Amino acid sequence: MKRLMGALAATLLLLGSVVASAQGRPASGASTPKYRVVMQVSNPEPRGWHQTLNNAIALTKNAGPGNVEIEIVANGMGIGMLKFNSPEAREVAAVLGMGIKVLACGETMKALMLEKDDMLPDIGFVPGGLIEVLDRQREGWSYVKGD
Repeated sequence: MKRLMGALAATLLLLGSVVASAQGRPASGASTPKYRVVMQVSNPEPRGWHQTLNNAIALTKNAGPGNVEIEIVANGMGIGMLKFNSPEAREVAAVLGMGIKVLACGETMKALMLEKDDMLPDIGFVPGGLIEVLDRQREGWSYVKGD
């Protein structure tokens, strides 16, 4: 009887782990999943750009660099923060150095007739900023409006 109860308990623990895993939650004793955050910047206001960059830095420091994955997507008039001559160039370089991805919207670049050479080095490019944000949300990422 004790053996049967032990086997039943082990089966229930295993089943609980499978269910928790399927629901995207760690099983008891498992490590906490990474924070996955997509931040969108679409406003021309530099104050909002600074706030987004500062939030990304603070989140990385508070959660720990190995516990967070962040993408900052600039589209619309927020693309100005990623131009080669941007006053935010040092701040953008700092977040890139922390492993945070910074992405420029290709649709906005086309509309404003910007080329990759017009943009800061080491940033990434996506065909569309909005679809990038929506895809990340569909994948379960948290969304933070950056401005």
